[in-house]
Parts: sequence; C-alpha cells; structure tokens
Amino acid sequence: MSKISALWAAAGPAPPGCRPDLNHTTGPRHEQLDPTLRKTRGRHRDKGIMTKRVAVILSGCGVYDGTEVHEASAVLVHLSRAGAKVQMFAPNTDQMHVVNHCEGKPTEETRNILQESARIARGDVTDLAKLDVSKFDAAIIPGGFGVAKNLSDWAVKNKDCTVQPDLEKIIKAFHKAGKPLGMCCISPILAAKILPGCELTVGQDKECEKWPYAQTAGAVKEMGCKHVNKDVEEAHVDVKNKLVTTSAFMCNAPIHKVYDGIGVMVKETLKLA
Repeated sequence: MSKISALWAAAGPAPPGCRPDLNHTTGPRHEQLDPTLRKTRGRHRDKGIMTKRVAVILSGCGVYDGTEVHEASAVLVHLSRAGAKVQMFAPNTDQMHVVNHCEGKPTEETRNILQESARIARGDVTDLAKLDVSKFDAAIIPGGFGVAKNLSDWAVKNKDCTVQPDLEKIIKAFHKAGKPLGMCCISPILAAKILPGCELTVGQDKECEKWPYAQTAGAVKEMGCKHVNKDVEEAHVDVKNKLVTTSAFMCNAPIHKVYDGIGVMVKETLKLA
C-alpha cells in the first residue's frame, strides 16, 4: 500500500507535527526519493542544473484568519514552473482566532496554524522554528489576514505591531545573509517593521473602490519606509535590501491579474537568489 493510500485508509487527522511522507516534488522529502539530488551551498544540483531552494512561510488556511489560498497557490505554481524546490513552514501555535468564512464572523473554535497550513501544503509542512536559513536561497510569504493576526499583531496594533519571534529572526537572518525575500498582499508590513527604511509596495496610496486597503501605504510611510505605487500586475524590487513585493489582493482586481503580479514577484525574487 502506498503512503497516500495508507492516509486515505486511516482517514484520521494528522498529528501536531503533520509531516506525512507524501511523494510530491515540492516537499523536503524529495531529496530522499531522488538520489541524483545533492545539496550544494543551500541548493540542489539536479543533473548539473543549479536549482534554487525556497522557503514558503504560511499563516494558516483561509483569507480571513490565515494564508490567502489563491495567493499561496499562485506562489507555488510560479515556483514550480521556475524549477524551484519548495519547503513550506508555519508556526506551531494557535491562531489569533477562527473566522467563519461564510459569515465573516469569529467563532469559538481554536485552531493550530501549522495544522491549518497543512491543508495548503498537502500535509507536507514544517514547524517554522525548524527553518534553517543556510539551506535556502530565498523566502516567500503570501498574504492573507493570517499575516496580520498570526505572523504579527498588525490587525490589533497596526504600525506599533510586533512580529512573531521565530519569523522576526528568520527575516533578519535572510536579510543579513543577502538572500532575497518575496512578499505579497499585506505581508510587506513584516518587512516594514523589521527592515527600517526599505522600499516596498502594497499597491496604491489613495483609497478607492479598486484599492480598499490603500491606508496601509500611509502606515508604511509612517514606519519610515518608502512606499512605491504599483499596479496589481507589477512588483517593486528593492535591490539594496533584496526585497520584492506586490499588492495581490490588496487590489480589488480579477484573480488572473493577481496571479500575474505574483508571478512577477516570484520571478524577480529568484533573479536575486
């Protein structure tokens, strides 16, 4: 019986560490499946081709209390098309709260960020505390309210927020090592908090029907960062800080435009890796 068949047969919840050994190539177990892959300074050498390793950091599953699922999927598709090897991470702690996505209202439930992120990662997700920066060439953080609720307390404190301790250390370590960071939607506020003076975009700085969250740009400016107005299909590259950002669903735009903008962000992030 295959591992996936065994999972179907068990039909039970994954344990808190949720790392089923699924046979898909975006997970960290792929090295064990393909003996031709060897690590070389944080990268794989696959038949002589240098392949970039990217850590994707999730914050749950669902736009209102976790990772925005479409943004995460777009990131993974673009990384896959570029031939990157992906490992997903999330904090192993409880969400700030759980939101009923039909009603948009909080419930009395308690859910674990790592276990919820496993829904996006198809079970193959690792505790954020175990992320070893030396093994990766870049990191990408999709958006969703989970960034503002689980990876930080921006939703409550805005520009006076704090960032989840493990994530703060990781972002600082990537930056110190000169390794690029890609962020979309609301996640650039993490860079604004941790990398003073950086350049980023969350879209436009004038609120309208198309840009309902434009006030975020004002908060970023108050934090001492430079906000660069960009359309949803564009990304901004801060070459000095190796930070690439795009607005994604900060814009009230068709999903294909959000997808394309994330593609630009992924492409530019990998260029810097």
